[in-house]
Formats: sequence, structure tokens, C-alpha cells
Amino acid sequence: MKMFRSSRFIVTLMIAALLFAFGTLNVLTVNAAPKQKNIILATTTSTQDTGLLDVLIPIFEKKTGYFVKTIAVGSGQAMAMGQKGETDVLLVHSPDAEKKFIADGFGVNRQLVMHNDFIIVGPGADPAKIKGVKSSAEALKLVAKADALFVSRGDNSGTHAKEKTLWKKAEINPEGQKWYQQTGLGMGQTLNVAAEKKGYTLADRGTYLSLKKNLGLDILVEGDSALLNIYHVIEVNADKWPKVNVAGAKAFAEFMVSKKTQKIIKTYGVDKYGAPLFFPDADKKDEDLGK
Repeated sequence: MKMFRSSRFIVTLMIAALLFAFGTLNVLTVNAAPKQKNIILATTTSTQDTGLLDVLIPIFEKKTGYFVKTIAVGSGQAMAMGQKGETDVLLVHSPDAEKKFIADGFGVNRQLVMHNDFIIVGPGADPAKIKGVKSSAEALKLVAKADALFVSRGDNSGTHAKEKTLWKKAEINPEGQKWYQQTGLGMGQTLNVAAEKKGYTLADRGTYLSLKKNLGLDILVEGDSALLNIYHVIEVNADKWPKVNVAGAKAFAEFMVSKKTQKIIKTYGVDKYGAPLFFPDADKKDEDLGK
């Protein structure tokens, strides 16, 4: 009887020891794991439509162990998310709005990543006769004068902000005009609408080249210094929103400006479109661009 009790006691001790060891292992495992493995990236539709993020994000995730949830909207909407603490990091292309975003304390560590340019595209028939016009503002004046259809994103994106700047430069208010239509959609979808209706639109070159094959729209105006399209990465300010994944946002920002990533950006699109869709700029300053 004593032997039985002794054996049962030993078994009980062994079970307790195993449970303790298992519990300790779980605690160690939990403590060793990073607190936040998910990052929310709010970005412009052009980085998504061109396929650039489809290449870069898997590399980042494999390298760092973070998982990126991408929300592709207009730059204005992306920054609105940042103002509400609904994202960790931004990749956007609306410089004036970005500067205000930083000045208002919503973002930190704004870094130059890359650029391409905007172009005005339209049907080959070119009813407004803008092909080859050097000034984008003058081209828009011709569009308005001809009452030719112009399709705008109308979504407060970086592209829409640039378009509004050009209309202002042309001293024209297109709002409410029959020839002026707003889609409220991203760049790829707006290009498709312009193609279907045989209208003009302002587009970033990267998205246009990635969709060109199925559009039937030609580049009519390009090369104007006013059409420069610059992208920055911005970390959302954790002082405003303590739940922001600070480490993850910083890791993504540093990845975007790293030499390896910049090298990928430099060649992205060359094999498929014969030209890069973006130009890396992490080693430059904003004022150096467009010179």
C-alpha cells in the first residue's frame, strides 16, 4: 500500500514538473515574440496598380517577419487615415499635403523614396489638339476651349491635387462644366473610364505604362517640370497615436530607402515596358529633383 502511494506521489510530481516546464516554455515563447507583427500601410493606388508593391512587400516580409496589410487609396485618403491613427506608415505622393501632415504633428521622418512624372493622355484623334504642347496648363486651356471631355479622379489623391494645381495655373475652374467628369476612383480605373469615353486625363506614367496595352490612349503632353511626381514614406506619429506600430513602421521606411530596395525600384518595369516605372531618389533631396 505504501509502495502504491509512493509511486502515485512520484507520478504526481512528474506530471506537475511537466506542466510547470510546459507553462514556462509557453511564457518564454510569448515573451520572445515581437509584440506587433502586423503593419498597416496606407498608400496611393499607383504603387499598387503598377505592381511595384507586389514585388517589394514579399521581400520585406521575408526579411523582417512583419506582415503588411496594404490599403491602396488616394494620397489624401491615406493621410486622413494617418490623422486618425488608422495606419502605421504612409507611402504617398502629394508634397504640399505631406508637409502639412508633418507640420500638424501627425507624421514623422518623411523620407524621399522615388519619383516618376505625370502625363496628359487622351484619344489618338486628339480633338483639343494638345499633342506636343510644352505647357500642361496651356494644354488644359485647349481642352476647356474645345469642350473636350476631361476625366478627373476627383478623389483628393496626389494626382487629383496635381490636376487642381494645373487648372489653377491655367486660370480655369472646371467644376460643374459638362465636359468635366469626376470618377472618384483610383488611377487605373480612371484611365479605363477615359479610354472607354475617349476623354483626356492626367495620369502618373507608371500606372499608364502598366495598363497601356489595353487602353487605346496616347501620351499627348509630357516633360513639363510642373508634372514631376514625387513619392515619400512617412511614419505615423506615435505621440499622437500610441497604438501605432513604431518599430514596424520604421522598419518599412528604412527598407524603402535601403540600397537593395532602391536598386529594385531602378529596374522595375524595364523588362516588361522597356523603361522603368519609377526612379529611385533616397540619396537625393527634394530640391534636387526637376533640375
